[in-house]
Amino acid sequence: MAGTIVTPARRAARSTVGLKALMAISGLIMYGYLILHMGGNLWVFGGQQAFDTYAHHLRTLGEPMVPHSTVLWIVRIVLLAGVIAHIWSAVVLSRRSHHARGGAGKRYASNQHRRGMQRSYASFTLRWGGAIIALFVIYHLLHLTLNVIAPGGASDSPYLRYVAGFKIWWVLLSYLIALTAVGFHLRHGLWSGLTTLGANFSAGTRRVLNQLATAVALVIIVGFLTPPVLIFLGVVG
Repeated sequence: MAGTIVTPARRAARSTVGLKALMAISGLIMYGYLILHMGGNLWVFGGQQAFDTYAHHLRTLGEPMVPHSTVLWIVRIVLLAGVIAHIWSAVVLSRRSHHARGGAGKRYASNQHRRGMQRSYASFTLRWGGAIIALFVIYHLLHLTLNVIAPGGASDSPYLRYVAGFKIWWVLLSYLIALTAVGFHLRHGLWSGLTTLGANFSAGTRRVLNQLATAVALVIIVGFLTPPVLIFLGVVG
């Protein structure tokens, strides 16, 4: 029986370089979504009518040229494809790295760490951070998108669900924990992704990328955290 022909495109897709590029591009897609989502959340400062109008317009984008919610579903499908590609490439690369290091508990040698091993806090926490983020995204969708669970009280108003939820201490705490994990993930992920795509080619650009990754991660995290914290303190809502 003839073997399966491996084309250059398939060979590139299966290579470590190809997987890293896929991981970087899918990560940048999620970066873009997070920035847009953060901006949308800030509409809560405009009050119930402004926030609910924003949530409604997400479903009417493109009308009457396209059916109701079409653009929103396209965004969801692209985002889901990006998440799947990101997780798949991360798992495959992690297994290859594990095998290359010779087993569990072993890391590459490096003169940039006092223990002589390659390790940063952000990179070390990427795995458990990714798991925390995945669990939180599921909870977040059930709460604010699908309206399946309703801490603080059920409502058809996105604004009232948002405000009522973050008046509860454990909801805010779960948000803080998840966003801490997101922050480490974003900071290391942006630096690593841009490096993979060729932006890190000198000591100067390395320094700029580090500063950029830290700044962008902080802006996103502060942007996401500000409304819930102010809601909990009674300043908003």
